[in-house]
Amino acid sequence: MRRIAPKDWYQVKRLDDDVTSICEPFIQEFYRCNIWHVRGRDRDMLVDSGMGVVSLREWVPLVTERPLTAVASHTHFDHIGCHHEFDCRCVHSGEADLMAHPTRRNTLAEPYVDDEIFDALPPEPYASATYAVKAAPATRLLNDGDHIDLGDRVFEVIHTPGHSPGGIALWEESTGVLFSGDILYDGPLIEDTYHANADDYLASMERLLRIPARIVHGGHFPSFSGARYRTLIKDWLAEKEKTI
Repeated sequence: MRRIAPKDWYQVKRLDDDVTSICEPFIQEFYRCNIWHVRGRDRDMLVDSGMGVVSLREWVPLVTERPLTAVASHTHFDHIGCHHEFDCRCVHSGEADLMAHPTRRNTLAEPYVDDEIFDALPPEPYASATYAVKAAPATRLLNDGDHIDLGDRVFEVIHTPGHSPGGIALWEESTGVLFSGDILYDGPLIEDTYHANADDYLASMERLLRIPARIVHGGHFPSFSGARYRTLIKDWLAEKEKTI
């Protein structure tokens, strides 16, 4: 399989609401984490940081232009790979230990990471067999109801356990922007990780349905409207009712 030069590894696209999408296009879509950059008046926010196989700080200048808060929606390998590159690192208290002490198993690198998840490989010396997330101890622990203040923008932390115990969404009431992490996106959801919890997942979905999101940026797959958001949740809840 061919290898990609570091300068070509990331794809950057500016969206509305001063949100920029950063992605790793050579990872297959199902495994490809969305990395979100949010511009604020006093500082910026990064939601998730990808696999960490190519440096974000070195190859995506946007993330070094201003003071930046790097937030982990949760601690699976595809979401925290570059968190160690940033001085200000936030994660929910329920997964702080995982970000400080990542292993191939507790970040789900094992069994998911192999060459088959790529359409083209990262630059040398990357090897799937030895891939591992680097430790990135949190500088701030987040809990439900906390706020991330960028100066002119404030995001509320919504604890959304289910996919993982410390999963969070970030809600900006003034704009209707929601970063939903992996609890909800417009694609096949993963509800059977080693630390998933079905009851928590149900409660998180019921709570999210009460949030009047206008636009949703998920942990995977394309962003979607508030109307699509409500349809996805209602359909998921209806399917669960059928299986009870």
